[in-house]
Amino acid sequence: MSTKDFENYLLLELSRSRHTADAYLRDLRQFVDWLTGDTGSQFDPSSVTTQDIRAWLGSIARKEAPASIRRKTQSLRAYFHWLLKNGKIRLNPAADIILAKLPRRLPEYVKDDEIETLLETLEKTTDYKTRRARFILLMLYATGLRQEELRQLTDDDIDFSLQVAKVTGKRNKQRIVPLAHQMIDEIRKWQNIRNDRYPDLSNPIPLIPGTKGKISKGNLYKQVHDTLGNISATHKSPHLMRHTFATAMLRNGASLDAVKEFLGHASLSTTQIYTHLSFSELQASYRAAHPRSKDRSPADI
Repeated sequence: MSTKDFENYLLLELSRSRHTADAYLRDLRQFVDWLTGDTGSQFDPSSVTTQDIRAWLGSIARKEAPASIRRKTQSLRAYFHWLLKNGKIRLNPAADIILAKLPRRLPEYVKDDEIETLLETLEKTTDYKTRRARFILLMLYATGLRQEELRQLTDDDIDFSLQVAKVTGKRNKQRIVPLAHQMIDEIRKWQNIRNDRYPDLSNPIPLIPGTKGKISKGNLYKQVHDTLGNISATHKSPHLMRHTFATAMLRNGASLDAVKEFLGHASLSTTQIYTHLSFSELQASYRAAHPRSKDRSPADI
């Protein structure tokens, strides 16, 4: 059975995203290359043992982040489960491999005044690329979309009468995201700018085009990273704006359930990290402001 069959299994049966399927296939190729080495021997999945997989993961442990190690383990689990399901092996050698634990880090976000000042500054420019960068930032900040979700949006996904966007998220799950009246105006203005630049786009028209259809993932990332250059946050990425959206919503009174639906999270536990962020801010404010929270010397007692 070919890797193409495994790819179809990931995409069609497990409903993995294109991005995830590509990552799993890369992981599998990396494992096969390591296992066969320079011997030129044929890869035989039925001969793979749990010890082989542990040895491979151990060999890359110092070079790879825990999240990467965890995904590679999941990639092999999925591959050998697929083989087992199709009767090609008797046991899944990856089934008992413990997933690497991920460090629990609070997400960064852009401060309200920083992002608003940046958007106002960018609005004064007439250069097409700068306007496109501003619109990308604004959409991410106003909707909390993932990078890939924004890339996939077309004009057909925007309902101006209902003021909503139809978003296709992970595993092709669709959700409806409300759009503020101001955001509707921004989208209309952007479409005029885009149409002047690309008058012959074919249907379905990508909301944010590149030179060949929709904007590429690398170009969108670069637009966000470069535009956020002077922002205080460390990791200047599209996902930073998703964190910024969620944090702003919760700090201004939105319920956790509402934010979960906006973000398209499958589980409320995924969204709860933003409550931890808000609580850490609350603690910092308390320590900075309340007299009883400060360390006192013996002479003060």
